[in-house]
Amino acid sequence: MEEPGFWDDPNKAQQMTRELSGLKDDIAAYKKIETAFEDLKVLLDMGYEDEDESLIPEIQREMDSFEEEYNALYMKTLLSGEFDKDNAIVKLNAGAGGTESCDFNEMLYRMYTRWAERHGFSIEVLDYLDGDEAGIKSITFQVNGENAYGFLKSERGVHRLVRISPFNAAGKRQTSFVSCDVMPDIEENLDVEVKDEDIRVDTYRSSGAGGQHINKTSSAIRITHFPTGIVVQCQNERSQHMNKDKAMQMLKAKLYLLKKQENEDYLSDIRGEVTENGFGSQIRSYVLQPYTLVKDHRTGAESSNALGVLDGNIDLYINAYLKSIAKGLPNKGDK
Repeated sequence: MEEPGFWDDPNKAQQMTRELSGLKDDIAAYKKIETAFEDLKVLLDMGYEDEDESLIPEIQREMDSFEEEYNALYMKTLLSGEFDKDNAIVKLNAGAGGTESCDFNEMLYRMYTRWAERHGFSIEVLDYLDGDEAGIKSITFQVNGENAYGFLKSERGVHRLVRISPFNAAGKRQTSFVSCDVMPDIEENLDVEVKDEDIRVDTYRSSGAGGQHINKTSSAIRITHFPTGIVVQCQNERSQHMNKDKAMQMLKAKLYLLKKQENEDYLSDIRGEVTENGFGSQIRSYVLQPYTLVKDHRTGAESSNALGVLDGNIDLYINAYLKSIAKGLPNKGDK
């Protein structure tokens, strides 16, 4: 029997098409920045020759635009990990702090949603659990777009918020925590064996404001893997069968990454370890009172525009993380 060709495998064909499209976009971006550089040189030469100070504002605008496009292209060159180009699956869990942490969890979900929108990525909620009084207790969502995992892997760890609690009548400052786990959405058919006796599959009723496609029947799926303790959940798909397939895909991806970690000790930039969801383990602090500051404790990157950061302006922290990894610097969030 003749062996199937490369293009007979839909997954491989789709992956190759996506990679070719990405390479074309990279070439187009390089040519655009090359043209912008030449135009900027012409403007500078004109300004010097004519001693025309009226060109200064235009030159400054062109330089700012060039710098922004250059930095964006440079960041993409740092994404060389095996799964960096994949979509990302992000799970946020409210930790110490009760209702306050659930509210912070919702703030972080909004932050990542706004960041994704700015980068042309789409968001798909996979699992959702409301807080008891307000906010979100836990949420799992997928960020779809080229290099989504490569960028968002920097967000893995515990996030800490300090502010005057809106849920505290005494108006006292409160500290709350949310853990963020990030993994790549590995679409290829992974060679990972999952024995039936090693897992428990539970069904439960979908809940929360996850969008119109989350139904309210008992079609949500939770899979528990006994040997590792890994738990994955999905409730977004239209049927129990589809939810189970997605959850199993997530489980296999996690097991695959764990296996790679055991075999190669190179997984610090792939899976990492989510530390204890509480004091002393945070990767980033968001301080809203008595001053405003968002600081990443791994890279030292910080901004006093805390509201802007919570509105999705997190490229400062993502870029600092990628640069530190490229330089081989140790990061607190990587084990």
